[in-house]
Amino acid sequence: MDNIIEMVPSWDKAVFGFNQGTLVVLLGLIALVFVARIVAMIVIPIIFRKLCEKSPIAKLAIQGSSKSLGMATGAAILWQSSITLIEADSALMPELVAFWVPSLAHVVMVIAIIVWALRLTVAVQAVVEYWDDDEELDGAERTLIGAVESVLRVCIVVFGSIFIADALNLDLTTMVAGLGITGLALALAAKDSIANVFGAITVLLDRPFRVGDWVLISGCEGEVVSISLRTTLLRTSGDTIISIPNANLTSKPIENFGKRRWRRYRPVISLDLDSDADAVQNFTEGVSELIRNDVNTMKKDSSWAKVSAIAKDSMEISCNIYWDVEGGADERDAKQTFLLNVARLAKENGIVFYEPRVRNQRSLD
Repeated sequence: MDNIIEMVPSWDKAVFGFNQGTLVVLLGLIALVFVARIVAMIVIPIIFRKLCEKSPIAKLAIQGSSKSLGMATGAAILWQSSITLIEADSALMPELVAFWVPSLAHVVMVIAIIVWALRLTVAVQAVVEYWDDDEELDGAERTLIGAVESVLRVCIVVFGSIFIADALNLDLTTMVAGLGITGLALALAAKDSIANVFGAITVLLDRPFRVGDWVLISGCEGEVVSISLRTTLLRTSGDTIISIPNANLTSKPIENFGKRRWRRYRPVISLDLDSDADAVQNFTEGVSELIRNDVNTMKKDSSWAKVSAIAKDSMEISCNIYWDVEGGADERDAKQTFLLNVARLAKENGIVFYEPRVRNQRSLD
C-alpha cells in the first residue's frame, strides 16, 4: 500500500470527501473489473479451444460464461483491495462509501459466479459428447444430461442465495429459524412443486421411458424431448410441445412404444371374389414365404398369411407379422417392401385385388 501511495502525487488532497489518492485507486479498481471481464472473454475460450472445436454447445457455454467469470474475478479483486484500502491509515473516504463498496463488490462477485455457473450447466452435454465414443447420444445419455442439468441449477440457486445473504451481512441463523416457523406453510403452498420433483426422481429411478422414446400418457402421445425436475416435455406428431407435470407420471399409466421388442403388422389383403381357389392358395403360400424369408421377421412360427374370410364381395387374406426394426422409418420401409412384393406375387399368379367399383359395374351388367 505504501508503494501505491508513493506513486500517486498529491495523495492527501481532498476531493468529494476522498483524499485524491484513495479516489484514484478506487477508480482504478473499478476499471480493473471491466478489464478482467474483457481478458476472460479472450483467454478462457483459448484455454478450452479443443472442447469448443468439438462441441458448438461447449463453445456457446464457455464464451457466454467467460464474461461472468471475468466480472467475478474483477469484483473479487475490488472487494479485497477495497478492504485493504479502507484499513489503511492513509486512506480517506466517506463512511457510507467505505461501508458499501466492499459489500457491493462482494455481492457482484457472488452474483457473477452464480450466473457463470448457471450458464455453464449446458456444458454437461458437451462433456458427455466429448467422452462418448460413438459420438451419438442415446436416450439414456440424454435423459441423464437433462437430470444432471436440472439438479445443478437447483443447487446453484439454493447455495447462491445463501452466499448472497452472507454477502449482504444478513443473519443466516435468524433466517433459518424463520424458515422453520414458516416451513409448514411453504410446504403446503409448494406441494405441487415438491410432488413434481419426486415424480422426476421416480422417473429417473424407475426409467419407464427415456429421452427419445415415443410414449402415450393420459391421452398425450409424442416423443420425449426433455425430462426436468418439474415437467416432462413431449413433441407430438403435429410438432407441438406438450408439458406434463412430473407428479402425474407417478399416478398415470404410461405406454412406451420405444420399449417394444417387435413391431406387429396385421394387414388384410382383399381379393376379387371370382379369384381361382388354386391361384389364391398359391398366392397365400407365396405371401407366407415372403414373410418367413424377410430379414426383419422374428417369431416366424407366429407369422403367417391365411385366408380368413369370404365376404359378400371379396375374399380376405389376413397376415400376422412380427418385425424386428429399430424405429418408425425402418418399419415404413419394411411395409413398403412387403406390400410391393405382394403386388408382384399377385401379378405372377393372376390374382386381382378387390375393387368395389369393378364389382358394382359387374352387378349392373
